[in-house]
Amino acid sequence: MLYWLAQFSDGGDIFNLFRYITFRAGAAFFTALIFGFIFGRPLIDFLRRKQKKGQPIREDGPQTHFVKAGTPTMGGLLILSALLVSTLLWARLDNPYVWIVLLVTYAFGMIGFADDYAKVTKQNTKGVSSRTRFLIGLLIAALAGAAAAWVHPPALTGKLALPFLNETMLNLGIFFVPFSMVVIVGAANAVNLTDGLDGLAIMPVMIAAGTLGVIAYTVGRVDFAQYLGVNYVPGTGELLIFVAALIGGGLGFLWYNAPPAAVFMGDTGSLALGGALGAIAVVTKHEIVLAIVGGLFVVEAMSVIIQVLYFKRTGRRVFLMAPIHHHFEKKGWAEPQIVIRFWIISLILALIGLATLKLR
Repeated sequence: MLYWLAQFSDGGDIFNLFRYITFRAGAAFFTALIFGFIFGRPLIDFLRRKQKKGQPIREDGPQTHFVKAGTPTMGGLLILSALLVSTLLWARLDNPYVWIVLLVTYAFGMIGFADDYAKVTKQNTKGVSSRTRFLIGLLIAALAGAAAAWVHPPALTGKLALPFLNETMLNLGIFFVPFSMVVIVGAANAVNLTDGLDGLAIMPVMIAAGTLGVIAYTVGRVDFAQYLGVNYVPGTGELLIFVAALIGGGLGFLWYNAPPAAVFMGDTGSLALGGALGAIAVVTKHEIVLAIVGGLFVVEAMSVIIQVLYFKRTGRRVFLMAPIHHHFEKKGWAEPQIVIRFWIISLILALIGLATLKLR
């Protein structure tokens, strides 16, 4: 919204700053961060009053989690509120990619909110049925994939970029939308599975989002894209503002979510942020790179899939408990130890993902 102040510039005044994506990204970051600090405590107090007993704890989960009983959930509302306000203030609102990512984020956030609300009001861990969440998620992802295909340049429509190969693309044709559905829904649910320890999901989400933000800015500039040999997707640079706002809001939330957490992100936050990562990857043509950058989320999701399939086939378990962060809890790792080590892994994977921009 504030981008339009640039029209009052003669090229040599303060209004000229609003033309620059990097300036507006920095402003979006601080806007979301300050929003989180200001409204974090009042929101937590409100959630505590309304939820009373807080998020129900899984009876079959690690015993150490029962000390967290009474902690309110739906803390993702803080991130999503800061993200929305900051993005609407600082992003160009005539950019279709911004709207695609925003709509995916908040649509998945609504699914998560409904699930959290059902868990809190019924005081059980079931919430909305997984089938219902999955089907609605697929519908949202299908619409996003179709919208992305529609706004992409004709040379990129329906195509999949292959990392490590210079401007090489695989033509998916009509299968691009189903592929986008897998990416977006898969990312949303993978982040949701990762969100099981205080601070475990939010930092890897910010790391992955920051990496995708750099990629979005790079592929949105013709000079950078040509130099690096990546596909130029005009307009995606504006997503750097969305990403900066996400990181600012995420840090504001992490202030209250650091162990011991004053509030849980809940499905409200995890499904929304995972959907955002998937949507950014789809519109920037870096779906495969997302699997590298978000490798931690992939491992978490795969651990659940492997555990379920192996147990159904043999009656035995591969892991002491799935997702895999619970496996390490069962092995005696302290919660902060797991969280910090997973953060380190996420950072390493992000650097590998960034390297794909040059290794082509």
